Amino acid sequence: MQGRRLPFRVATLVTGLLECLGFAGVLFGWTSLVFVFKKQHYFEELCELDAGSLGNATGLDECRARDERFSLIFTLASFTINFMTFPTGYIFDRFKTTVARLIAIFLYTSATLTIAFTSADSAVLLFLAMPMLAVGGILFLITNLQIGNLFGKHRSTIITMYNGAFDSSSAVFLIIKLLYEQGVTIKASFLFISVCSAWHVGRTLLLMPQGHIPYPLPANYRYGLCSRDSPPEEDKKEAESEKLELQSKGFLSPKKETPGQQQAPGSFWSHTFSPRFAWHVVWLSVIQLWHYLFIGTLNSLLNNLASRDSALVSTYTNAFAVTQFFGVLCAPWNGLLMDRLKHKYQEEAKRTDLLGPSLRLGPCCFPRVERGAFSVLQQRFPSEHFGKLFGLVMALSAIVSLLQFPLFTLIKGPLQNDPLYVNLMLVLLTLLTFIHPFLVNRECQRKESPREVA
Repeated sequence: MQGRRLPFRVATLVTGLLECLGFAGVLFGWTSLVFVFKKQHYFEELCELDAGSLGNATGLDECRARDERFSLIFTLASFTINFMTFPTGYIFDRFKTTVARLIAIFLYTSATLTIAFTSADSAVLLFLAMPMLAVGGILFLITNLQIGNLFGKHRSTIITMYNGAFDSSSAVFLIIKLLYEQGVTIKASFLFISVCSAWHVGRTLLLMPQGHIPYPLPANYRYGLCSRDSPPEEDKKEAESEKLELQSKGFLSPKKETPGQQQAPGSFWSHTFSPRFAWHVVWLSVIQLWHYLFIGTLNSLLNNLASRDSALVSTYTNAFAVTQFFGVLCAPWNGLLMDRLKHKYQEEAKRTDLLGPSLRLGPCCFPRVERGAFSVLQQRFPSEHFGKLFGLVMALSAIVSLLQFPLFTLIKGPLQNDPLYVNLMLVLLTLLTFIHPFLVNRECQRKESPREVA
């Protein structure tokens, strides 16, 4: 990646990181936004009904019906962010980057404008706005993940960094909450976010490809503004020098060293019904269910623990949002580990003249955590099916995530605001996810053993 293209690719990387950090995963700052909505008296009529039915003033404070309404909105939005990733992944695969991003911009802008002009009297519009915000955000993430392909040996680090930025964008709703406490209306905040759509459009047209960014990256690959800035002869010379550099570092093998080792990617369904993919779905679904349940019920939980002290709830809400922001700092470590281990496998393979197989087997042996799930999909499965496989994983986990609302109802009703037994059940389910890495490790050892004998 030499010459004049490097600054352009870095600009794509940095602006993509800012896009994920500022917009893609804002839904997960829901706890902060619920605090503002309650201050704006959203769904307060449900509390008055509760108070009337109970015959005392505590109904307005406890307000189980309003908490359930907010939980239902988040359940619907989190379900949509997962389930709709499958059709949006297909759109990304079929119609490429530009079309997918324009759809994302339309959905995202429509959502922010709807929230901006929503009031307590029209709070029911949140059932429409939050799912649209979620789908637009996940499309931003999907179209940005491919940027890792521009940076070969750092690919996994960049992918997980983008996923971390997706998590950290929940801090945007914390900023909106803090601005609200300083007198800035929620309408002004969301109108500003809506205006930022012009930046998304400009980035789509100038810094992103119309199609896909392939992997491995062709030596003569150009996109966006950079596609017309170099004469063909200069491109050819730069491509040859780039190819030689990658070969010398072990990230690209010469054709003569790997005869007959190129394999055509399997069909989409052959990967879908593989045991590794099935356990990948189980693993991600259980982790996300607990994650979503915690976010969706945190405001209600804090109100109970703080005896409905609004100032104390605000403080703990801010503290939680700050911890979410550190996702962008923690997530890249998983990708960095994957990149370093992949380089290790390549070096060992060069000594044994088995570079091709190691490139295919290496990624499946790496440890995985929740935010490395997407990186593993892009590393382990063919790029031709990445959008569909990514979407299918999210769609299946979305069905599991619907359990969060009945679990919330169980906590608020029969369990009388005590989540102990629900948490114990989720702990047992989480232990089930340890089967996944053990199976992957055993498969890798089984595939490595013939090579050791040879």
